[in-house]
Amino acid sequence: MIVANAGSGAVGTVATLGEADFDKTMDLNLKSIYFTVQKALPYMNDGGSIILIGSNAAHRAYPNFTLYGAAKAAVIYFAKGFSSDLLDRKIRVNVITPGTTDTPAFEKFVPAEQIEAVKTHFASVMPTTRIGQPSDIGKTAVFLASDDSSFILGAELLVDGGMTYLAK
Repeated sequence: MIVANAGSGAVGTVATLGEADFDKTMDLNLKSIYFTVQKALPYMNDGGSIILIGSNAAHRAYPNFTLYGAAKAAVIYFAKGFSSDLLDRKIRVNVITPGTTDTPAFEKFVPAEQIEAVKTHFASVMPTTRIGQPSDIGKTAVFLASDDSSFILGAELLVDGGMTYLAK
């Protein structure tokens, strides 16, 4: 089993981000996923599972996250394309698409004194009225890695508390 997870990138708009920002964001979010999977394939057993980590930013146009969202949309496509490429080896590739999750990533984007207020705000707009926990993502990964998901390939599982399809 492989879990390929990378996520970060330049924050800004098409008017403010340049080629270096584009390259850095795509390298981190796409190139790293592609080559992690490619380099790990010789070590994988046939019938294995590959799990990619997307983001609901691929579905929602959040201000200043255009590059990140586009990269994560491509990661979702990778699950489909890789699954097709690996049919002969019966390797399943799926993607988990989390929404706002309580991780140290907040510290990268939000000043320390505002983190709790930001988390509270995100929880208030979530249909579930809470942000995700790492265990929400982990339990989904365990399922996708197990034989219980043997009929699922090239799929995206939204683990975002309903944010993508139900939030206003």
